[in-house]
Amino acid sequence: MSRIDESRPFIPVGIAVLTVSDTRSLSDDKSGDTLVARIEEAGHRLVARAIVKDDKAQIREQVESWTKTPEIDVVITTGGTGFTGRDVTPEALEPLFEKRMDGFSEVFHRISYDKIGTSTIQSRATGGVANATFIFVLPGSPGACKDAWDGIIKLQLDYRHMPCNFVEIMPRLDEHLRRSQS
Repeated sequence: MSRIDESRPFIPVGIAVLTVSDTRSLSDDKSGDTLVARIEEAGHRLVARAIVKDDKAQIREQVESWTKTPEIDVVITTGGTGFTGRDVTPEALEPLFEKRMDGFSEVFHRISYDKIGTSTIQSRATGGVANATFIFVLPGSPGACKDAWDGIIKLQLDYRHMPCNFVEIMPRLDEHLRRSQS
């Protein structure tokens, strides 16, 4: 199974956190705070943080801008993954994905099921890659953010995690673009 190879160096990555909410501000954004604390505790760099309304255009514009920022390797969003009329984060971001990360949703739901049972189906958590940037779309609860970070994202963003991790493939995420330029 998975393990941490202590003989490999830890490589910090740049991460941006976006909270999607019509009601939260930075002063009461518990889910964003949860992610920021875990990012910093793991040794990564918080490069950017923002809150946008539940609006497809605003969500897409912010995330797309971050995927074009060289210092940002990963974008994590929280909020807007449910089924209400205002929940539009997957619709905003999935069109940006060059590659979908189906396994992220599946593993997230497996972890979540152990904690909240069948209520996990009320989340449309998803992930993908756009502009050589990993994007994770999480529910808006602090518990869901903890589950996703602790159970999946933290390990995949650790270069020491074996047998494989996202950090070691980051240099190759845009090779299809480089190949077409030659």
